[in-house]
Amino acid sequence: MMDRIAVAMTAAHSGRGAEAADLFTALWAEVGPAGDALYRMTIAHWTADLQSDPAVELRWDLRALAAAEELTAERLAQAGLPVNRAALFPSLHLNLGETYRKLGDLTQARRHLEQGLAAAGALGEDGYGRMIGNGLAALAGRLDTHVDPDRVPAVFTWPQTQQDAVGPR
Repeated sequence: MMDRIAVAMTAAHSGRGAEAADLFTALWAEVGPAGDALYRMTIAHWTADLQSDPAVELRWDLRALAAAEELTAERLAQAGLPVNRAALFPSLHLNLGETYRKLGDLTQARRHLEQGLAAAGALGEDGYGRMIGNGLAALAGRLDTHVDPDRVPAVFTWPQTQQDAVGPR
């Protein structure tokens, strides 16, 4: 199953969004809403990113978070993924924060920004950690939310000002 999910992910990365969406739709139909949490989280997370309608994107983001909450460290290890389970949550909350922002629900957007920041200590000191950290910084800027840089893990390249995080609006 993970090999087939990887094919869909490659299609998405390669700009073949329609093909990726079809592949993820077929995979979701096979796995189902009660299937393996790892598969559900991965499929839902990627499917959310392919949506043009923020309301549909939100449904997929919420499915991804629910599946991640069910996922165990043992299941990740069984799949051969060297991932700290806690490191999944900053990205999931970042996506939810951004989706709620698009929908105009700034209270929920800020709530998920806070949850993403609270979980960010689990991120590694690598490109992925910096990418998610910079995404959280950018979301804070778009929400006009001040975040004390002392709360932010050192792995983040936190901007000097919130405006630096988002650039011109």
